[in-house]
Amino acid sequence: MDGIVTEVAVGVKRGSDELLSGSVLSSPSSNMSSMVVTANGNDSKKFKGEDKMDGAPSRVLHIRKLPGEVTETEVIALGLPFGKVTNILMLKGKNQAFLELATEEAAITMVNYYSAVTPHLRNQPIYIQYSNHKELKTDNTLNQRAQAVLQAVTAVQTANTPLSGTAVSESAVTPAQSPVLRIIIDNMYYPVTLDVLHQIFTKFGAVLKIITFTKNNQFQALLQYGDPVNAQQAKLALDGQNIYNACCTLRIDFSKLVNLNVKYNNDKSRDYTRPDLPSGDGQPALDPAIAAAFAKETSLLAVPGALSPLAIPNAAAAAAAAAAGRVGMPGVSAGGNTVLLVSNLNEEMVTPQSLFTLFGVYGDVQRVKILYNKKDSALIQMADGNQSQLAMNHLNGQKMYGKIIRVTLSKHQTVQLPREGLDDQGLTKDFGNSPLHRFKKPGSKNFQNIFPPSATLHLSNIPPSVAEEDLRTLFANTGGTVKAFKFFQDHKMALLQMATVEEAIQALIDLHNYNLGESHHLRVSFSKSTI
Repeated sequence: MDGIVTEVAVGVKRGSDELLSGSVLSSPSSNMSSMVVTANGNDSKKFKGEDKMDGAPSRVLHIRKLPGEVTETEVIALGLPFGKVTNILMLKGKNQAFLELATEEAAITMVNYYSAVTPHLRNQPIYIQYSNHKELKTDNTLNQRAQAVLQAVTAVQTANTPLSGTAVSESAVTPAQSPVLRIIIDNMYYPVTLDVLHQIFTKFGAVLKIITFTKNNQFQALLQYGDPVNAQQAKLALDGQNIYNACCTLRIDFSKLVNLNVKYNNDKSRDYTRPDLPSGDGQPALDPAIAAAFAKETSLLAVPGALSPLAIPNAAAAAAAAAAGRVGMPGVSAGGNTVLLVSNLNEEMVTPQSLFTLFGVYGDVQRVKILYNKKDSALIQMADGNQSQLAMNHLNGQKMYGKIIRVTLSKHQTVQLPREGLDDQGLTKDFGNSPLHRFKKPGSKNFQNIFPPSATLHLSNIPPSVAEEDLRTLFANTGGTVKAFKFFQDHKMALLQMATVEEAIQALIDLHNYNLGESHHLRVSFSKSTI
């Protein structure tokens, strides 16, 4: 039966052709219980329809303007980020395809996403809209290739492998066609965050999802594009590039995965197609305004074109990261000023050790000198310019021992140790060989956990014998009030909330590296979570 097919593009009124060859199309007025599109693989006849009114959502999507050489795998990959793909029909002669998803909800998410971010295959814009038909029935003998690809994808897609608390759907395709890149960062002397990766990789196309994790003591990421061609372009342009001057080298391969299943939107993983996802246990919920901006931001940033070499301080990624307060400001290279001048200190209370502990949250403190003639001021030498910048950004204006401290870059290049035999009353201390440096190890997880001072503290390295009550008492003894406490599942880590940021700073200074017995020294850092 020859039928009329009307298609409606979401958000844009477009005339549209659904071109099916020798097809049997049941029109919406048909009294069949579920609408079915069938095809016998011969696409010689056309069925045209003008788009007269908004059509109802359907789990069958009609894709138009496909490039001539596009493969089934590439079309399936468009749908995978949104859910399981249950059927596909390619109309090669007409540069069109039908894609059926397992649920209508998945199809709606996909159409909504691609109405904000124009999908591209092989650098060519394509159009996705709802089909009037609720189900896709294909003659498998004539649609064998598409079915084989779909089966291969589905077979592995059901085998989820947990990865750093995030399930990843494995779907095998040939590596060059995968829209997912595996990124390893070598020589990671400075923090590389999910947002930095997003800024860099969106130069090559819309980034749909990112998962970051640490494996074999190396920071790694899986990053999924909407289109395998974007992944290929990004790999060609970025593999071997340094994110920062002379460090943080990108090593990029195609992943065996074609789809990432992200469960949480937080600083470790993000699905830009699903701003509604929860943030996960112990993570702050995403601000709704930020969530709403996700799709918008992705569409604005998806500018095709090559990226100049990534000598960040100057690249956009540094500006983004610096705005988030995570890395040094643009223009301050790794070799910048390493010495800080800290003033308005409480001279009755402050010691080199307390300054080492607090500033050590943001870098490896090498030396501390409290000024002999001005004991409310101190010089602190960090390991490099990025660390001194981080410490200044986060600690300037914070309260320490009841006084608001001021942190600026010093004109000194190093902190001088006193001459041998000269007693300076313990005002100068060399911490160069301290075992307590948090950032000695390249790729350390500590690089991803640098947060501004906060009332909530993250505790780790807690021995099994220590109970919640013990920790509450310990922290209350620093002179503050413990407002809330929550153990992580394994009881080796916990979140503890003090009444104020100042109390939390005091507790961190007093209790970081505190000996809890059983050769366990407590590790304390600021958390961005609340309990």
